[in-house]
Order: sequence, then structure tokens, then C-alpha cells
Amino acid sequence: MRVVLVSGGVISGVGKASSAGLLLKTLGLRVTAMKLDPYLNTDAGLLNPLEHGECFVLHDGGETDLDLGNYERYLGIQLSNESNMTTGKIYKLVIEKERRGDYLGKTVQVVPHITDAMQEWIERVAKIPVDDSGEEPDVCISTLSGRGRPSNDIESSPFIEALVQLRHRLGRDNFFSISVSYVPIINGEEKTKPTQHAVKQMRSAGLIPDMIACRCERELDDATIQKIARSCQVEYEQVIGVRDMETIYQVPLLLEEEGLLNLLQKGLALNKTTLSPAMVKGGQELWDLWKKTVIPEKHLEPVKIVLVGKYVSLDDAYLSVRKSLEHSAMKCKRKLSLVSVDSEHLEPGMQKKDPTKYHNAWKAVCEAEGVIVPGGFGSRGVEGMIEVTKWARERKVPFLGICLGLQVAVMEYARHVLGYKDATSEEINADAEHRVVIFMPEGSKEQMGGTMRLGTRTSHFKEGTEWSKLRAIYGGVDVVEERHRHRYEVNPEYIAELEKGGLSLTSLDDKGERVETIELKDHPWFVGLQAHPEFTSKVLSPSPAVLGFVAASAGCFDEAVKAVQREKEVLANGTGDASLF
Repeated sequence: MRVVLVSGGVISGVGKASSAGLLLKTLGLRVTAMKLDPYLNTDAGLLNPLEHGECFVLHDGGETDLDLGNYERYLGIQLSNESNMTTGKIYKLVIEKERRGDYLGKTVQVVPHITDAMQEWIERVAKIPVDDSGEEPDVCISTLSGRGRPSNDIESSPFIEALVQLRHRLGRDNFFSISVSYVPIINGEEKTKPTQHAVKQMRSAGLIPDMIACRCERELDDATIQKIARSCQVEYEQVIGVRDMETIYQVPLLLEEEGLLNLLQKGLALNKTTLSPAMVKGGQELWDLWKKTVIPEKHLEPVKIVLVGKYVSLDDAYLSVRKSLEHSAMKCKRKLSLVSVDSEHLEPGMQKKDPTKYHNAWKAVCEAEGVIVPGGFGSRGVEGMIEVTKWARERKVPFLGICLGLQVAVMEYARHVLGYKDATSEEINADAEHRVVIFMPEGSKEQMGGTMRLGTRTSHFKEGTEWSKLRAIYGGVDVVEERHRHRYEVNPEYIAELEKGGLSLTSLDDKGERVETIELKDHPWFVGLQAHPEFTSKVLSPSPAVLGFVAASAGCFDEAVKAVQREKEVLANGTGDASLF
């Protein structure tokens, strides 16, 4: 087993760990990934999205750190709940073993019991297959989280100690440490002190860097690289600059150009690994397709999308939605122009409270070619979502509602088409007469963590929905699988009335009871999904639901459907891999 550790935590969102994994995959290697989070929560399910970013949901229902979404999007893999190790999970595991008597009366301590549990966890999870091959991964990319410098954090100390021990156990050729730091520019001068101190402290903790990745807005001066190498006791070639790129998807190209792949090959003794010609060929095809996808051949026309949500003050709160829109825009050969609007600013009361915010919000909506309303919890801002949904429905502007967005669309339709003025969700008003959205009967109102409907679930398109635009962009299939995360649903008692009133409930769950998708037949694209299709979107394989929305917004929906059909035919004929389109 080989481990690549990425630590530092000063700068996030630059795709450093994902890029390292991608470059290894271009050699034909199988790659998995892990995130090591020092917080005491057992998962990210109850973390505030405005503080921690979105909660990413995995295939098995695991609620994890958003970085696991980056790994899946870049590497085209499927991770598990155990791919996100937290202090809470480790302590819970050790305490349960102590209560069972597994330690035979020994005094249970951080060292060695906690640190041993961490090492065992990494070694076990690193062997879990994450792709269709069913084979054990060759390399595990592990990211150690930490605000600022992990070696300074009390919470990170057990992780550092465990990783130092793991490096010793695995041997020099099986562990590669990447230290990430930030090189600020002050009055035009590149400052290296933060990097020097960060690396010094990591070294003092026993974690020796094999490479230093320096994030900077511009290309590092040669003198800066030499100074960092000299002061941090590494070779000149082991210092790599990560400058600003046009898109995050071009970071792997930059790192390959800077020599990261060569360092990984040398540091992990990959020349000793024998790969089949098919794996090598697949890796090269992946790299060729990546470059073709992320570097446009010509100037791209913009597609203007407005995202109307409740957590827009932090971009990471809707990270997967944003990324899925980017993937689909690239697929449609368009440049995404995304504007975020706080749904509260669209509410009628805001016109008197703050006319400027109200005007600016509606101006952004009016200029958009498509409207997306993502998921969320609570009543705040819902009335603004209802207003913008009504606007998109009446003006035939492409609309995509995800999770809460679907529920909002149902509330809006019940109010303004069916005539139920007080139509709402039980989450907003449990005493309303027309609760068209209700709490799921199998849910728990006492225990919040891990009690939602989570993970991959199937949706079955109903008979007579051959006209469905959503079904078409999925390739005309009868059943689709998407990841879910919700505890409220459309009230089954209103299904017949909604359909009679013109809102098509195009797919249901396995039992034929729970509404999964809604559509309007006479609309360019008016779609709501109870699922979160953004969680399965990949850089090279966009989510069909999001792709359909972006294509409709860009005016190329029919072309997108034809492309999907061509890919389906290629797979059916066995003449290629549709993921390489």
C-alpha cells in the first residue's frame, strides 16, 4: 500500500489532493482518497453549512466533509462513509472496544490505542475498491485537515503522531508527504516566512515533507523557490508553485508541468510497479480527455444561471451544485456565468426593508437564462424561493429545483394554480390546512444525526412519461439512481390533485408512493428532483439532470439529448467507453 499525505490546510479549494490523485491515475494506477478531520463530530451531517461548507452525501449515505466530493468529481471514484475519518469516529470505536473488554484491562491511552486505531483505519479503508474494476487501489491520497498549520492544532496531534508511525511502518518508498503552504505577496514581494515556520513545525512533529506546494497568486520567483528549499531542507525540485489558473480544473496541468508526477514516481518507487498495457492506455486516454475538456478550443459563449438559496454568503455551502453546473457548462461548450442571490432578498417585505437589495436580487433573476433553487433546511427565505419559482414557471425560464427546490415548486403550484393560498410545508407551519409537504413517516423528530433518508435510492419513471425531458436526458431509461438527503416529502394525499391540475409527477420511489421528480409538460425545462443529482456529477461525466437544465438554459437541449443517445449507443455496441465522451 502506498500513501500520499497532503497536509497544511492554509489554502483550500485549489484541488491539490485531487490533482495528485488524477496525475497518478493518468499512469494507469488505481487511486482512492481519504479525509482526516480532527473535529469530534462523528460526521458532517449536523455541521452548519455557513461555517463548514456543504455536507457531501456518499453512495452509502455517509454525510461527510465536502472534500470527498472533490475526490469523487476529479477521480471518478465512489467512496464510502469510512473514507472520512473524524476524531469522533475514532474515539467512539476505541471506547466501544474498551467497553467490550478488548484491551484486557489495560489503561487505554491516546498513544498507542488512538494512534493505532487511526493507522488501522487508514490501512483498512485504503484497500477498499472504489471503481468498477473491483480491485484494491494502488495509492491512497490522504488529506489531513487543519485550520492554519495542523501541527499547531491540539486536535491534530494524534493524527500527526499516527501518520509519523504509519510512515515508519510502510517504509520510505510507500509514503509521500506533501506540505501545502501559502506565499503571500506584500508590497510586491513574495514572503516565505509563513512557509518556513509551517514546515519547521511539521518537521518538529516528525512529519518530513517530500514536497512543498506553495500557493501564490502568481508564478513564484526563482529566488523564492531557492530560499524555501534552502530554509526547509529540501531540494530545489521539491518546491512547486501553485499559481492562479483560469479554472480549478487546469490545476492538474499546472502541477504536471511543475514536475509533481515525476516527484511522485520517484518518491513512491512507481517504476517498480508493473501495469498492464490496458491500464496504461486507459490512463493516457483519461489524461487526453481531461485536457480536451478543461481547455476550450475557442472562446465560449456564456450561459447565465442564477442560484437562489439561503446560504449564498458562503460559496462552499453549495459547492457540489456549483461544480455540477461547471461540469455541464463545459459539456455544452459554454462558459458558466453564475450569480448567487439570497432568497430572502426576493421576498415582498424586502422591498420596503431594503429596496436596493430587493432591486438587485430581482435584476439578477431577470437577466438570467436559467434559475436553480438548491436544497436547504428551515423556513428562512422559502417565500423568496416560491416567488422566483413562480416567475420562472410563468415566463417559461428553465428551472431546476433540488430537494427543497422541488418542495418549493409544489408549494408554489398548489398556491397559484390549485388555489390553496396557505399551501406550505409542515417544516414551515405544522398547523396549516394544506400541508402539501410533510415530514416523512419513518423519520425521527428526536434524533437528528443520521436519521434522514440518505444515500443512493432509485426513481421509477411512470408509464406515459415518454415525453419527459428529464427522462430523455437520462437516455430514455425507466429507472435512475441518485443520492438523497431529506426528511420532508410531497404529501401523497395531494398527488392526484396536483397531477389533475397539470403538474406531472414523473417518477416515484420503489413503492410507487414517494414523489421523486416533477415536471411541466409545456415548459422548456421545469424540473424538480427530491434527490441531489449534483452529488454524482463528475468533471468528465456531468449529472444528466443538471446537464439538461444547463443545456435548456443555453438553448441546446436537443443537441444534448442527441449526444446522450449517441453515447448510449456506443456503450450498447461495445465500441467504447461512454465516460470518455
